[in-house]
Amino acid sequence: MAAITRRDLPFQVLELPEWLEGPMAGWREFARLIRVEEYVADQRYVVRAELPGVDPVKGIEVMVDDGMLRIEAERPEESREQCRTEFQYGKLHRTVRLPKEARGQEAKAAYHDGILEITFALAEERKPAARRITVTPAK
Repeated sequence: MAAITRRDLPFQVLELPEWLEGPMAGWREFARLIRVEEYVADQRYVVRAELPGVDPVKGIEVMVDDGMLRIEAERPEESREQCRTEFQYGKLHRTVRLPKEARGQEAKAAYHDGILEITFALAEERKPAARRITVTPAK
């Protein structure tokens, strides 16, 4: 199967949604961005997102639309007096462009120990069928 990621380049190429949601955008808080990792294993494309302390039933929404994976979550702030916190509270989000081989209609999501894992089946690379070409003598 051909490579499906942009990691073959000597530097990380960011997709437009990543630029808009990243710290360089300036108008959006970096703390609201869900950290993710992506990889391919066992013919499946996997996206894992860090979401500790989020209720998987009430607080997480996962959508696939037009080749994009959108993860939205909400972690309610705990009501206690705090001197300092680096935890993220409120609405969190992340959009990830899926490789064209990822089958969005076959996605599955599971949440365990603060990690949301979304897996996609990968379409097999379709190679044109071999065919024999008859050689005819020129006249």
